[in-house]
Amino acid sequence: MNAYVYLGGAIALEVMATTAMKSSEGFTRLVPSLICGIGYVLSFYLLAQTLKTVPTGIAYAIWSGVGIVAISLIAWALHGQKLDAGAMAGMGLIIAGVLVINLFSKSAGH
Repeated sequence: MNAYVYLGGAIALEVMATTAMKSSEGFTRLVPSLICGIGYVLSFYLLAQTLKTVPTGIAYAIWSGVGIVAISLIAWALHGQKLDAGAMAGMGLIIAGVLVINLFSKSAGH
């Protein structure tokens, strides 16, 4: 299977786990707490599979960058988190960085 499919799964699971963490209310609610724990374990498993072929720095930059933007947007949509101009500009720079790595870096391992 393509390493970037694994990476996409790792990102999706990490975002799901982080969203569940907010809903777990400090791990006092069972179902969100279980979703959080299982989501992180599976996310790290898929990230480890990704690292078999994608350089660590590249994979981690994509994983963390996309995760930051996704979780910020979900927190905005579901939890009323405010995103001011600085937050939006920062997320834009993160997206630009991920694109530069994937489009122009020879170390991206395409």
